Order: sequence, then C-alpha cells, then structure tokens
Amino acid sequence: MRRNRAANKEDTKLTKERIQAAIGIFRFIRPYMGAFITGLILLVLSSLTFMVFPGAAGEMANTANGEARFENVSIEQFGILFLILLVVQGVFSYFRTVLFARVSEKGMADVRKAVYRQLITQDIPYFESKRVGELTSRITTDVEQLQNAFSVTLAEFIRQLVVLISGIAIIAWLTPRLSLIMLLTFPLVVVVAFVFGRYIRKISRKRQDSLAETNTIVEETFQSFSVVKSFANEWLEAIRYGNSVDKVVKISLRFARLRGLFFIFIITILFGAIFFILWRGAKMVEAGEIPVGDLFSFILYTGIIGGAIGGIGNLYTALTSAMGATERVQDILNRKTEVNAEKIELLPEERIDGAITYQGVEFAYPSRKDVEVLKGIDLHINAGQKVALVGGSGAGKSTIIQLLLQFYQIDNGQILVDGKNIYEYDLTKYRLNIATVPQEVILFGGTIRENILYGKPDASEEEIIQAARQANAWEFIQSFPEGLETIVGDRGIKLSGGQRQRVAIARAILRDPAILLLDEATSSLDAESEKLVQEALDNLMEGRTAIIIAHRLATIRNVDCIYVIDEGVIVEQGTHEELSMLEDGFYNALAKLQFEANV
Repeated sequence: MRRNRAANKEDTKLTKERIQAAIGIFRFIRPYMGAFITGLILLVLSSLTFMVFPGAAGEMANTANGEARFENVSIEQFGILFLILLVVQGVFSYFRTVLFARVSEKGMADVRKAVYRQLITQDIPYFESKRVGELTSRITTDVEQLQNAFSVTLAEFIRQLVVLISGIAIIAWLTPRLSLIMLLTFPLVVVVAFVFGRYIRKISRKRQDSLAETNTIVEETFQSFSVVKSFANEWLEAIRYGNSVDKVVKISLRFARLRGLFFIFIITILFGAIFFILWRGAKMVEAGEIPVGDLFSFILYTGIIGGAIGGIGNLYTALTSAMGATERVQDILNRKTEVNAEKIELLPEERIDGAITYQGVEFAYPSRKDVEVLKGIDLHINAGQKVALVGGSGAGKSTIIQLLLQFYQIDNGQILVDGKNIYEYDLTKYRLNIATVPQEVILFGGTIRENILYGKPDASEEEIIQAARQANAWEFIQSFPEGLETIVGDRGIKLSGGQRQRVAIARAILRDPAILLLDEATSSLDAESEKLVQEALDNLMEGRTAIIIAHRLATIRNVDCIYVIDEGVIVEQGTHEELSMLEDGFYNALAKLQFEANV
C-alpha cells in the first residue's frame, strides 16, 4: 500500500528520465508516423473549426441586432455556415479518431510483443526477484495506459492547447479591452483553483488508500479466520479494524472541510471573477463600445478557454502518469536478455552426445548468497549412462539439475558437456538437447496435442502418435471422445496425475533429447499409474544420458551409478548393491528407513 502511494506521488512528477523514456517509446510509432502526423493535422483543423462557432454565433447576433460587421450576410446564410462547419468538423473528427486508433492499436500491439519477448527471454533469477502480478501489470496495465495516452489523452491535450491559444487570440482581436481585463484576473483565479483542486485530489487519494487498508484487514482476517479463532484474537482484530476505520473517518472529515472551502472559493472568487468580467462587458455594450454579439461571443470563448485550462491540468497529470508507465516499460525493453526469441532449428552437427562432468562446482542462490548450497561437487557421467541423485530435502539435488540447465551461473568450478564448458554453447541450442520430466507436471490449458507438440512444435501426426504410444499415453488418449483434441484444462487439471505424467513423457520423447532429467517423476502416483509411467520412463531413457532424482530407492535399483548428496557434498557413490553393502552408510540408512516404513 505504501509502495502504491509512493508510485502515485512519483507519477505526478515530470523528470528528464521520463521525457527520454517517452521519446524512446515513439520508435514503436515510427512505422505509423504518416497516420500519426495526418491525425495531428486533422486534430488541429477540427479544433480550429470548432473555434469558429462562438465567433459566428456572436456575429449572427450582431446581424440580428443591426450591428453586422459583414454586409449582405443574412441569418439564413449563417445557418448554412453552421451546417457546413458541423459537417466539416465531423469529417475531421472521424478520420482523426480512426487514424489515432490505428496508430495506438498497432503501435501498442508492437510494444506488447516486444515487452513479452523481453520478459520471456529473461533468466530465472529475474523472475524469482519479481512477482508474477507485477510483470503481467507491465504488459497489461502499463501498456494500456500508454495506449490511452496515444489514442485519447495526447490528442485531447493538443486539442485543448489549440483551443486555448486560438481562443485567446480570437478574443484579443474581437474585444481587446475586455480581453485584457479577463487576462489580468481570470487566469490567476483558474491557476489557484487548479492548485487547490490538486491538493484536494491528493487528500482524496489518501482517503482511498486508508479505506483500502481497512479492506485489507477484513480480507486477511476472513482468509485466516481459523487462525484468529484458534488464538482467540477476535478482540485484537476488532480493535485493529476499528483503529483503521477511525483513521478513515479522520481523513474523510478533513477532506470534507477542504471541499467546503473549495466550494466557497468557486462560488465567491471564481464565479465572482466571471460575473465581474461579464458586468464590465455589459457596461461596455451599454456605452456602445462593443456590439452585443461580441459580448455573446466573448462569453462563449471565455467559458471554452476556462474549460481548456482546467482540462489541460487534468490531462497533464494523465500524461505524466503515462510517462511513468513508459519508464517502467522501457526498463524492461532495455534489459539484457538470456536468449534470442527467434526460432532455432537444431542441426545434426549441433546435437551433443551427453557426457557430463562436474568439477569442483560451488554455488549459492543469488537471493541468498550467504547460504552455500553446493560445496565442491565432483561427478562424471558417460554418454548414455543413467545415474541417480539421492539425499534429503535441501541437500542440493535439484540445484545440480538447474545448474546443468544453466538456470543459474555457478560461483566456482565448471560443468562440462562432451568436454566443453556449458557456457560456451549457444544457450537455446544447448537446451534443445535436454528434456525434463518433473514431479509436478504443468500442462498448458489447450489440447493434449498442443501439450505433446510443445516438445517439437513442427512434429508430424505420426511422430505425435508414436511418442504417445512410447509414453503409454495413447490408450487413454484414444478413450477420450476428442482424442488428441481433448482440452486438458488449466494446468492439466482435467487429467489424472498419471495421465499428466505420461503426456509430459510423450512431450519429452518427441523432443528426442540427448540428456534426460527426471525429478521425482513417479513419487506422487498410485501403484498402477506408477507402473505405467515407469515403463514409459524406461522407454524414454533408452539410449540417452539420464539424471534421476528419486526418494523412492526402489525406482533406481538398476541405474549405473547412485550419488548420495548431503548438505551440498557427495558423501557416497556407487551402484545400489555397492551402497547397500555399507553398513553405516547414508544410502543404507535411507533404504532401511523406507523398508521399515513400507512394512
């Protein structure tokens, strides 16, 4: 909440950085600059056409009163003039609106694409340092704010400027003396009213923030109702909510007093200034110094100018807020990306064999550098070998896999694949050689076909079916009326755990990886599903280098080597039989615990 208030306050300031960011975002408008400039021209013409109306209306009154400036011009001709002006302004406004919409829609679509590309190509630590809501806000709320600025706010701001400048010029020419009186009094009053109004809006925002805080208390207590009850803290929450409401009341009463003062100001000062100018104009008409039609035009122009001044203030605030959004968007666009978002075809000579070596690898996560996760890991896996990583939670097993995927940069040591440092590979081409099957499979909300194709987007129908067969998934897929076109639902919720796992395995088979990473792939399944998934995994691991993280030791009996990890260090390594022979060994202790638990 405090961060939002700070952001609101910051959004009202016009800084050099924001101006530069705003100019930078115009590169997305450049392809549509012809339409943008044409729209601006039509906007100016439309505004100037509108400013003819008050003057023409006043001259029509002069004509009706026998004080016409132009001879041989009838009331009927003024009516025709008004009709022509209305049609011309309508045409200008229509094409201006369409052109600005074209610029804003296409330009902001390009911004959205660019922002999404930048976000999707960032590294894992960046996403861990940001909230998902914050990132989606950049691509939705901020870009929408920019779109409104380009399609509505900017156009309206320019229109009000044209109206203000042309209006002052017209009344200065039409009624110079009365204009001088107005320019000496009216702008000062309007500026004071504008400043007063901004202060009131600030208090109003503070009131809304305080009200939001009371709602937060309600949401927190209702969501954690059982905690409140179990600690018998109903009285504490009632006091906390009551204090928050009292704060709202205090701010609201202050807000009401300020609004009352503002109304007094408007009635006595602002309207007083207007009536004074009108009184002076009436005296001038009475003295024969100006025609009555000119006074009528002057009144209309004064009202329009006053509205323009007030409108410019609000529009300025909206534009500076949009500049704040521009700055946040530019911050993302200027970030260095991890990979290129362009599609890369994996050439045969770019395929790796899959020999993996860790040499003295030390690592601590960027978010907690004081906690060393891996403390000198040394291991070697020949191409085509299957190894398992075993150890307690937090031992560093998943971290070893994440470092192989280059999710993070290691602190010391090196990781080699086929004798080459992994950081020397092109990252995208390197990852195309690897497939993962996690414990908690996350599927996309589309069809089964789309989820399997994620492993190889250009795969043929025969390849999809073959992958599904090898994953033991084809039988259950065929049982659905829609087959491969079955919608799996959000995160695959319409499928069972075993079905999701087999779809994920089919996806990995379609990728045809050189290296396969399995992270507890069968730990959450029932016995029947585990059997089917294990058979599918055996098919998948055939002829590939595989690293398996497993808590169920029964699933890794036949691997070539087991590495036992404890607190970031490899404490034991060998086959299942070799490690089981170590009476006081870490692996043997784990095996006994699982055996006793199963009994």
